[in-house]
Amino acid sequence: MFRSWTDWPAEVLALLRKGTVIPAHLLALDRDRKLDVRRQRALTRYYIDAGAGGIAVGVHSTQFAIREAGLYEPVLRLAADTAADWAGRPLVLVAGLAGKTGQARREAEIARGLGYHAGLLSLAAMKGATEDELIAHCRAVAETMPLVGFYLQPAVGGIALAAPFWRRFAAIENVAAIKIAPFNRYRTLDVVRGVVEARAEDRVALYTGNDDHIVLDLVTPFAARRGGETVTVRIRGGLLGHWSVWTRGAVALLERVHAAVAAGRVDAELLSLDSMITDANSAFFDVANDFRGCIAGCHEVLRREGLFEGIWCLDPAEGLGPGQAEEISRVMAAYPELGDGDFVRENRERWLA
Repeated sequence: MFRSWTDWPAEVLALLRKGTVIPAHLLALDRDRKLDVRRQRALTRYYIDAGAGGIAVGVHSTQFAIREAGLYEPVLRLAADTAADWAGRPLVLVAGLAGKTGQARREAEIARGLGYHAGLLSLAAMKGATEDELIAHCRAVAETMPLVGFYLQPAVGGIALAAPFWRRFAAIENVAAIKIAPFNRYRTLDVVRGVVEARAEDRVALYTGNDDHIVLDLVTPFAARRGGETVTVRIRGGLLGHWSVWTRGAVALLERVHAAVAAGRVDAELLSLDSMITDANSAFFDVANDFRGCIAGCHEVLRREGLFEGIWCLDPAEGLGPGQAEEISRVMAAYPELGDGDFVRENRERWLA
């Protein structure tokens, strides 16, 4: 299907570059920790009806262990088929790619065959590799399908990647976007610098994955020097685990941000949302326990809203951290206007049908 981003439908490319909401798709399991097809399909329908412009499947939030469980292809296929049947509009389909070069290329072949537009390339399995080895790996996978770069925070398995790496990565012609998720302002700037130094700012769309700084990432004009000129770039959208829940609110937020940026008026009320959303994320992602319950926390939100039956993860040891349930209760009560509870309750039976 899509071996290069130049093969994409024009509306898909335009959507990615304008900036959109791409939830990191969660994984619905039953009490036996088997794929719950009905609820997994309902979750994709929720994202689409909430207004998301794409979905990212097989990524960290979908649980990397789907590979060992034999679920990688079935989960990607289910999401792609559901999107084709339900959406009625263009969507950006992103598949998570993981492992060493051979595995990542095999996954890219599967994803491309299922109609995915790009692969979000995790480098976590490449710990200890040199920069040259990392770039060779990325180039090899980019021969199979377009890439979305992924700066995964070290706290959940990522590796530190300096600006020279991002300059060389952005120079790969089949790179369409980068998800910036180091949860670190200095490292976020390294990505911006690298893209600008590669003169790739018009080709490579920047997306925030910094769930702790969503609003400020989206409203900030990032300035980087290239020779004697100052180049200003923006993070256009988000590919976020946080947006796997409260997705309709995320769509409204991004629309508000785009309107404010276009008008040149980012007001204090909009900026104040940054701390509220970060506070909610601290509960969902279990920051107090070093992110141990970050996936189960998102499951718990959907369970409370009635879309998930339970919070089961593939790893039986993975669940809510100490005090996390209470923190989720606190932020859901504190910020009801940010949540999707009423929207989910009104539509869940239709999505589950």
